[in-house]
Amino acid sequence: MSAEDPGPRSVAAVVLDQRDREQLRLARDLLENPSLAARISDLVGTPIERGFELLPERWSKAVNAATRKAIESALDIALGTMDASHRGAASNWWHAAAATATGATGGAFGLGALAIELPISTGIMLRSIADIARSEGEDLAEPDARLQCLQVLALGGRSRNDDAAEVGYFAARAALARAVSEAASHIARRGLVEKSAPALVRLVAQVAARFSVVVSEKAAAQAVPVVGAFGGAAINAVFIDHFQDMARGHFIVRRLERSHGTEAVRRVYAELESGPQQLS
Repeated sequence: MSAEDPGPRSVAAVVLDQRDREQLRLARDLLENPSLAARISDLVGTPIERGFELLPERWSKAVNAATRKAIESALDIALGTMDASHRGAASNWWHAAAATATGATGGAFGLGALAIELPISTGIMLRSIADIARSEGEDLAEPDARLQCLQVLALGGRSRNDDAAEVGYFAARAALARAVSEAASHIARRGLVEKSAPALVRLVAQVAARFSVVVSEKAAAQAVPVVGAFGGAAINAVFIDHFQDMARGHFIVRRLERSHGTEAVRRVYAELESGPQQLS
């Protein structure tokens, strides 16, 4: 390589200035350290595995059904009722307060209330995610931007079908990329109708498969007898904070990709991953 050819890593470093690199470092710290189970374990004072032991038989079926319903409701919100005209900073505190209030129901009534509480909590989270997306420059009039909000719900947990090579933010994005693209293309052609179309059904299934992992951790925590309504509210506060972090990281990366190109951002992201671990 000649002295005049700085190579791809150096070019990437030149393209992203120090402020953008620090923003990308923040995004990486949020996206690669989800640790919801650890945060919930700290909150309830017992390992999350203890909660799994307390769940009734066939709880997985109940969680999966509630998760599917929640994602279908979230898709309705994403396609039909999110305000694309709002501008300004994200109102994280308002959405967190609303999600905390709904969490009290889950804590008071246990797993039986999940089918009612989860779609409400998920809808609140999706609106919070959309708020964050707007604050990072996303145009929610575009179907892809709206579906990117839905995709955030899949970034907070690994699918049970993931293998060791499918770990990490960009791997999760790649796994969902085709489903998001096909769904966005369908919406662009057909509008906000035919929600049972195969492209939308596939997207719902893939997002639900990943979201259910995190919902299972939430359900396990709420199965602990000492949790109650107050603990359920606190768990939901951690739950929405987790996805607000995922949204902030995801839409920072997308903003930087719009400015500098996908490859440059991914090179610097990888460079930060292999470098010293530090917070902005």
